[in-house]
Formats: sequence, structure tokens, C-alpha cells
Amino acid sequence: MTDAGARLRARLASDDLLVCPGVHDPLTAAVADVIGFDTIYMTGYGTSLSKIGYPDAGFITMPEMIENAANIQERIDVPLIADADNGYGNATNVVRTVREYIKAGVGGIHIEDQTFPKRCGHTKGRQVIPREEAVGKIQAASDVRDERGEEFVLIARTDARGTGDGSLDEAIGRANDFLDAGADVAFVEGPTDEAELQRVGTEVDGPLVYNFVGDLGSSPYVELDALSGWGFDVVLFPITATLSTIANVHEDLSAFADDPVAGMRRIDDKFNGQPVGSLHEFSGFPEVVEWERSYLPDEEQDKYEGSLGDEVDAEEN
Repeated sequence: MTDAGARLRARLASDDLLVCPGVHDPLTAAVADVIGFDTIYMTGYGTSLSKIGYPDAGFITMPEMIENAANIQERIDVPLIADADNGYGNATNVVRTVREYIKAGVGGIHIEDQTFPKRCGHTKGRQVIPREEAVGKIQAASDVRDERGEEFVLIARTDARGTGDGSLDEAIGRANDFLDAGADVAFVEGPTDEAELQRVGTEVDGPLVYNFVGDLGSSPYVELDALSGWGFDVVLFPITATLSTIANVHEDLSAFADDPVAGMRRIDDKFNGQPVGSLHEFSGFPEVVEWERSYLPDEEQDKYEGSLGDEVDAEEN
């Protein structure tokens, strides 16, 4: 349960900037894992869109998010940081939320100070709860971490900058209060330019996350060396896999619609040009074959004789 958290904490202790690509399901997470990232991030926006078909506007529930996080962490070999939205209620709800994420085995989560229903941190109309209430939620989350999984990493996010009357001063103040309340890492959502990012890096007294959303939101494109120099420790690229999936599926299905046979050949050729092996190998069939050899009676192996289909060899030990 604490292994992913311990590995995430060890990585955060490094002086190197931690770059986390965003994924929305176990499939996209498996691709990121093959490439070799140190940590992977589960996007709430992408989870909502891929799992229930709704935008990131408070429609997805805690059990749905927990299930996705648990399935992703099971599929990958590196720690997962998962979006936990606003904890799905008040401080008492946060107690259960953090317990469930710890049970799911993920490395860490972030919880924000938005009202319910929440929405994407880069859309208009966001609101935040009073600061005292928000601090209480982070205190509850940190107490659960200490009781149930000390290595679990708690990231506290504030969306105060993006509200109608929001100020960077308020966001920085909240971030520091959250760290004082027990958060391991602070996350100021929505700085609008490099000057604001430098202020966050200077004035927030603790480890920091930057949410690199690109053209989707208000935060600027900046070089990673600059972020590191300003004091940031973690960079999330939350919608990387989601945007890539939408763009590539649209491109491929458009070609398929024009000529299904040629379109399918184009998809096959593109996939076969990737270094992940066959779909069966990538999905884990060699491991299934090895399980069968290890645990099923010998006569169960007879089913392979004369049967049709791709041969999937067990992985060599």
C-alpha cells in the first residue's frame, strides 16, 4: 500500500524536476510506463471524459475516480499521482476519500479548495470555499495520511487565483496555510504569466507543482529549466494522453471513413511501426501464458495444439 508513496517521496527528494505525463485510463498509462517516466499522473478531466463521457464539471464521483486510479496503479510499475478533485464533500468526506485512495495503492493525490460541484481549473466560473474551511479539509487529509499511510503524498491545490475576484496574494496565502496544515506539496492553479510563476516559486514555502495545460488554459508555456530555477519541483502535463488520443483517433477514423480497408491498413502500419511489439504482447498475453504453465494442469496446455490465432510465447525468466 505504501510502496508507491515511498517511491514517490524518494523521487521528490531529488533535485531534479519531476515531469509527469497525464493519462486517463490503464491503456494510456501502460504506454507512458513503457516509455519510462518516473511518475505518471491521472487526470480528472480525462478520466471524466473517457469514463463517463462528461466534461470536468463535477459529474464524476469518488468511486469512479478511485476505481480508475486503482486500475492504473495496478497496470504500471511507477508511482501514480491521482486527481482527487475537491475531496467530494467537506472535511469529513475527505477522511473517507483519502482512506480510499490510500487503499487503492497510489503514490499520492491532490485535493483542491473549490466548491461543489467543481470544474476544470482552467474554465470560467470557478469558486472556492472559505480559507478556514479549506485548511480544515487539508488537516483532515493529512491526519488520514499519518494514520493510514505515512509515505502517501498529499498535494494541496488552491484555485483561488482563477475565481472572479481571485488574487495571487490569496492563492499564495492559501498554499502556505495548506503546507502548515500538513500538505507535502503545494499547488497554485492558474498563474497567468511568468512573473506570477516567479512569485509563487519565491513566496510559497515548500515543494511546488506546476500544472502545464498548454493552450487549454490560462497558464503559460514555459521552459522546464525556468520552472526548476523558480523553485518548482513537479510539473504535471495533465491532458497529454487525452489530447493525443482524441487527435489521433479522429485522424485515423477520418481516413477509415474514406476507405475502410486502406484506413485499417494505415492504422496497422502505424501501430506496427511502434516499439511496443504486437498488441497481444503489449497487453500482457505472454504473462497469461506463463500463469497457465505455472498453475494449470498439464492437460490444459493441449488447447494450443492445432488452434488458430497468433502464437504468444511466455516471457523468458
